[in-house]
Amino acid sequence: MWRASVLTLFPEMFPGPLGVSLIGKARDEKLWALEVHDIREHGLGPHRAVDDTPSGGGPGMVVRADVAAAAIDAVRAKDAASRPLIYLTPRGAPLTQERVRELSQGPGAILFCARFEGLDERAIQARGMEELSLGDFVLAGGEIAAMALIEACVRLIPGVLGKEASITEESFASGLLEYPHYTRPQDFEGLGIPPTLNSGDHAKIADWRKAEAERITRERRPDLWSLYEKASRSARRPASRAKRQPKDNKNEHDPDA
Repeated sequence: MWRASVLTLFPEMFPGPLGVSLIGKARDEKLWALEVHDIREHGLGPHRAVDDTPSGGGPGMVVRADVAAAAIDAVRAKDAASRPLIYLTPRGAPLTQERVRELSQGPGAILFCARFEGLDERAIQARGMEELSLGDFVLAGGEIAAMALIEACVRLIPGVLGKEASITEESFASGLLEYPHYTRPQDFEGLGIPPTLNSGDHAKIADWRKAEAERITRERRPDLWSLYEKASRSARRPASRAKRQPKDNKNEHDPDA
């Protein structure tokens, strides 16, 4: 079973949106599991302190390395599977659909959610944490990012969404953003459904959807479009011919021939 373990200072935030709709139903059906651990249980002193002032000065507070390490070690001590340890942070590598797919195919993940100014660098290094980011913006903590990562992974687990085709045709599955969707009514405030989609010609519909996906990706995500074009060119390039091995011409006068 795919298992997510979340380390947070605000365990009451969970399961939140992970407890509703298809994701919540899949959890009820034991397709995946969620464990939430309070970092403050490993805090120091009578007030369970978890943070301290930044070395070198500056605003805010920093989560202590010893507290973070104790919380992580407590989870790992009970972990039979070797799950990746992920720290959600704006400075992390961008979370991509490819990485989500890799995580969904594994045993799960341990997610560390910091607050304040962040986490002492030594905890990140000492515990080999993978730093991931949802994008170029800053949240108050890692909990919302953790929920997003968990949902992205869980929806790829077989049996969660029910219809596998919907996963293979969505954004990023083919390197493109998804094509536009339409449904009834046929006319909405003077806007109609593209005639091709009502034609019944599946080949034309597929061509239309691909063209629209390419157009949207080209206009909105030139970075993805560049990668898509590169991959397309590579796919069209004919395979290089295997080098011919020289014939084994033996000397007719060789007595060992």
